Amino acid sequence: MDFKNKVAVVTGGTQGIGKAVCLKLASLGANIVVNGIGSIEQAEAVKKECEAYGVQAIAVISDISSFDEAKHLMDEAVKAFGRIDILVNNAGITRDQLILRMKESDFDDVIRVNLKGCWNCMKHVSRIMTKQRYGKIISMASVVGVQGNAGQINYAASKAGIIGMTKSLAKELASRGINVNAVAPGFVDTQMTEVLDEKIKEQILAHIPFHKMASPEDIANVVAFLASDLSSYMTGQTLNVDGGMVM
Repeated sequence: MDFKNKVAVVTGGTQGIGKAVCLKLASLGANIVVNGIGSIEQAEAVKKECEAYGVQAIAVISDISSFDEAKHLMDEAVKAFGRIDILVNNAGITRDQLILRMKESDFDDVIRVNLKGCWNCMKHVSRIMTKQRYGKIISMASVVGVQGNAGQINYAASKAGIIGMTKSLAKELASRGINVNAVAPGFVDTQMTEVLDEKIKEQILAHIPFHKMASPEDIANVVAFLASDLSSYMTGQTLNVDGGMVM
């Protein structure tokens, strides 16, 4: 896979899966736009790690759940590099709770960031990629969006929504030479899963045939495949990267 002169925008690119995706694509030659919402220092640190591969990179702090800030992110990418070849919709949050205890704000926040944020980025990048008649849009879903999970009704709804958006947008943009796919990770060894109780982790691992969590790099490898021309005849698909949890 060779991404030389390709430009990739990665939302939520400052840690976990997003950071792994930035570094993987950079290692393959892509110029990287690292998006984050918090510390500019954290985004700049990932930027520097990407640049160590000999590529160009910029850091852009913007809240993609805002329609205007998502547009700002795409505008900054085009301003810096003149085009966007790859969009990885990775930014997401959790507000886990059983429905009897879940607040309305817990539901609204997750849908706003995970689902609306993904739509915002799809909306703004589609115009750019349509003019190019080329593009790869990869969105981070989850096995939770496929099979559900107690205590995550908000998260499951957002990720199932991403799968539906992926299929719909794939049908809209295929004639413009744009591939739209999703990745559905299982449990990944990131900050999101570090907070889980050890007994819960043991229960999770018991349902994974490989008996281990994925690394962020495991997910990044599949993203790289979908971002490459090796997947040029794939669109509207969701690839489970879950160690066999969902079969």
